[in-house]
This record gives sequence, structure tokens and C-alpha cells, in this order.
Amino acid sequence: MDQRLERINSSAQFIAGRLNGFTPEVGIILGSGLGKLADKISDQIVIPYREIPGFPVSTAHGHKGNFIAGILGGKRVLAMQGRFHYYEGYPMELVTLPVRVMKVLGIKYLFVSNAAGGCNPSFKVGDLMIIKDHISLFPNPLIGKNLDEFGPRFPDMTCPYDLGLMSKAEALADGLGIKLQKGVYLGSTGPTYETPAEVRFFRTVGADALGMSTVPEVIVARHCGIPVFGMSVITNCSNTDNIEKNLNDGEDVVIQANAAADKMTTLFTKIIESL
Repeated sequence: MDQRLERINSSAQFIAGRLNGFTPEVGIILGSGLGKLADKISDQIVIPYREIPGFPVSTAHGHKGNFIAGILGGKRVLAMQGRFHYYEGYPMELVTLPVRVMKVLGIKYLFVSNAAGGCNPSFKVGDLMIIKDHISLFPNPLIGKNLDEFGPRFPDMTCPYDLGLMSKAEALADGLGIKLQKGVYLGSTGPTYETPAEVRFFRTVGADALGMSTVPEVIVARHCGIPVFGMSVITNCSNTDNIEKNLNDGEDVVIQANAAADKMTTLFTKIIESL
């Protein structure tokens, strides 16, 4: 058997054993500083990544490193309290491993979130942005022998983020009085923040928010046929000038993400409730 399949199946079997018959309907990936959504999940089963055979460990600041299974919005969910990043030194196989594991466990939808820098000059710190499309500067996670068990060699990416879920989110947010932005997320490898020249370039080619995650997971989810809803929390405004006072700070990103996490939690819960 393909070693990748062995790892996926081994991890899924371990988690399934801990879930004791609980079958998740919705997978959720929580970004930097956004793990507090997991606190709203009831009837929790907590599975630390370090206990799962073949699983990497999250080393990024603001990522606790747990699977949280339970009930959110009346649905069975499996949330990742922290993700894996390419900049941590993990190969794409491990960065995206949880998506395939969640697919094996039964999820029908994937919700992804991240903390991002606002590249669009109209965005403000604390804004929530629906991800309508993305630009990838990552190595494609599907490079190599195709895993036919999960999807086709050449998956379509015309609508990587589900149009129906986007419309549902906008309608629900309007009813809740939550203002939403909508835009294109550009994912790059990091771990450096973007230079002002890069920010100007990314803005020119159509990016609205900049980050270091999400895109590989979305590609693999779409390869698996899983509908995806994505949201960025704008935690800083990307700098277009070489001025020292503009320096970005990882601690502040987590603080700003925490401040906006309540709104995102409310919206995610209502969307999941409506599925």
C-alpha cells in the first residue's frame, strides 16, 4: 500500500477509536488566535495531535494542537485547534494530512479560517473577509503520484470556495448585523512577512488579504470533493512603505485575532446550524 495511504488510514483509525462511534459531519480548521471557537463546542472529546500515530505537531504561536470533537450549531463537528504550516518545515503531505483524515472520518463540509494581513486598502484590523478565491505561492500539495482513492489527477478549481456557502454566510451575517468583507486570499510560504514591494505587487495582481496557510488544505479538500467555506480575520494592515513604525508583530496578530474571534464563532455556528 502507498505509504501516504497507510499514514492517513492509521491516523483516522486511531481518531475513530477515540471518537467511539461519533461521526463528524463538518470539519473546521482554526487559524492563529482563533482556537477559542473550540470553546463553544459541547460534549467535547479532546485528542492532542501528539497522541495520534503519524501526525505532526503544531509549533506555530497561537495554535494549541488538538482535535476537538463535539456539537456546534446542532451538528457533529471535528475542529482543529491549530494547523500545520509549510514554514514549520513539514512537507505538503503532512501539512494537508488532516484534511484527508477528516475525509476518511466522514466530514461533508470543511470550514477554514486564518489570520491575515489586509492588502486591500479599504480593509481595517478586525474585519472578517469571506475568501472568494485564492492565489497560491505554495508548491501544489497534489504534486506526485495521485491518490486515486480521494480524487482525480487534475481537479477543477473554478470554484474552490463553495458559492452556496458564501451566499448563506452573507445572508446570515446581514441578519446578525455583522459586516463582512469579501476578497481574494494570497497564500505564501512565510515565515517572513511580506516586504512593502511584495505587498504592492500582490495588490496589483488582485490580492485582498495575505497569509501563510489555508491554500494547500483547500486544494486537497477540493481534490476530495469536499465543499469549502473560508474566512480570514484581518489582524494587521500590510505595509506598502519602508518605515520602521510599520513593523509587523506575531504577538499582535494573535491578540487581534482573538478580538475578532467572537464574531467569527457566531457566524460559523449559524452557518453550520443551517446546513
